[in-house]
Amino acid sequence: MYDELTEVDIKKMQDEIDERKAKNAALRENIRAARELGDLSENDEYRSAKREFGRNNSRIRYLENMIRTAVVIKADSPSGVVGLFDTVELYYEDDDETSEIRLVTTLRNDVLSGNISKESPLGKAIMGRRVGERVFVKVSDRVGYYVVIKSIKKGEDDSSLPISAF
Repeated sequence: MYDELTEVDIKKMQDEIDERKAKNAALRENIRAARELGDLSENDEYRSAKREFGRNNSRIRYLENMIRTAVVIKADSPSGVVGLFDTVELYYEDDDETSEIRLVTTLRNDVLSGNISKESPLGKAIMGRRVGERVFVKVSDRVGYYVVIKSIKKGEDDSSLPISAF
């Protein structure tokens, strides 16, 4: 399995890894200081410090693995076609509503902010489509809905978009 990520995604992940590795010395010191408080079987500070150290290292391993297995992609699509980092106005037929979404890589997915992964059912359905097209979004074998692409604003890889902390 691999993730399709942009160079900006990889740079942001490497920056986070560097920050977390720098933080490890302080976390180790917290563990040492908590250990000195006495009986480890009833030492909540010690358990908490170890848990935080473990979470930090787990996130480092996760990010390093994502970088190691990533396939680097570019955010370039022809004019008039939905592509990565484009803002798309959609009309949802069932709800008789419109909304704007932005297609992003899975690493920057944030549904509440309108940043939708290109790997999501909606992202997959509209990627490569044009204004005016009616597209069926298949959520599962039993559930789906139609959207109409109303407009496309071309975007570019924006380094201000944060990476997810999942």
